[in-house]
Amino acid sequence: MIVWIFRAVALVVTPALTWLMVSKDLKGLAFGVLIGLVIIGVEYVFENVSLFSLIIGIIGAVVGIIISKLLDYTVFQIGNDSLNGVWATYNPIIRYALALLGMMVSIKKIPELDDLDKNLLGRKGGRGMKVLDLSAIVDGRVLDICDTHFITGGMVTPRFVVQELHALAESNEPINRAKGRRGLDILARLQESRDIPFRVLDRDFKEVADNQMKLVTIAKELGASIITIDFNINKLAALENLTVLNINDLTIALKPVVLPGEDMSVFVMKEGKEKEQGVGYLDDGTMIVIEDGHEYIGKKVDAVVQSILQTSQGRIIFTRVKGKSAQQGPKQP
Repeated sequence: MIVWIFRAVALVVTPALTWLMVSKDLKGLAFGVLIGLVIIGVEYVFENVSLFSLIIGIIGAVVGIIISKLLDYTVFQIGNDSLNGVWATYNPIIRYALALLGMMVSIKKIPELDDLDKNLLGRKGGRGMKVLDLSAIVDGRVLDICDTHFITGGMVTPRFVVQELHALAESNEPINRAKGRRGLDILARLQESRDIPFRVLDRDFKEVADNQMKLVTIAKELGASIITIDFNINKLAALENLTVLNINDLTIALKPVVLPGEDMSVFVMKEGKEKEQGVGYLDDGTMIVIEDGHEYIGKKVDAVVQSILQTSQGRIIFTRVKGKSAQQGPKQP
């Protein structure tokens, strides 16, 4: 809405200024309308140009003008009057051409900045570059893994993933908003980390609509691994022969191994299905059934592992309070 207000101002105020300051007739008004249309046209053209490309283009144009100034000084130092006369005649065109050429070259070289990022990250962080996806960022456990130094090499995440996080952070849904803010906080803490180089990568593929496919394509170009907890990205990366570091797989692999006869400390949270049973849980959610633990509900006890049952929902560990004799085998809840 505000854009249309500015456009209306350009079409109304500009003719009024030219009528007052240039010519108080139809020519002045027409000149003002023409300038207003030019302003709107330039604004419309730059509407679809990213701010980064615009800044790079301006820098390129400034470099072109600086080069033209150096050429001016060089020609002046030669001291040839005829050359000075020719140079003075064509100097505006040369300056314009160099400025335009600098702008065009700098904009065309923008994609190579990503390769420069890749090289810098590769030299600083080693060959094992990692690409973070949205699910791994929102999950947050990647930060703890980085703190333990189990991940080496540089780490990047594409700009469109950061934009997705911004969209989540501004969502009307409280859960999505909390996820987005948590993800942005995780990225900020990764940037502050001195152990692993982290960079937001300004690379996108306009011809690819799906962000997951974009992320896989970027990882393939960089020769990087993907850190994720998303099942779909796991499968897409496998099709492209990319290495995937799935945090959920790592969690499963790091579940504590317990064997019958081992001692463990358990907090009895509630009663089990059987009359004398108590139930507790490990930090990873594994259920522990204490066969004679009903009287210890709300307390922490030392228990001895009796047996382990593997189900489709996970593991169930059957224990008995240490020091009590086994009257009967473990009962399943």
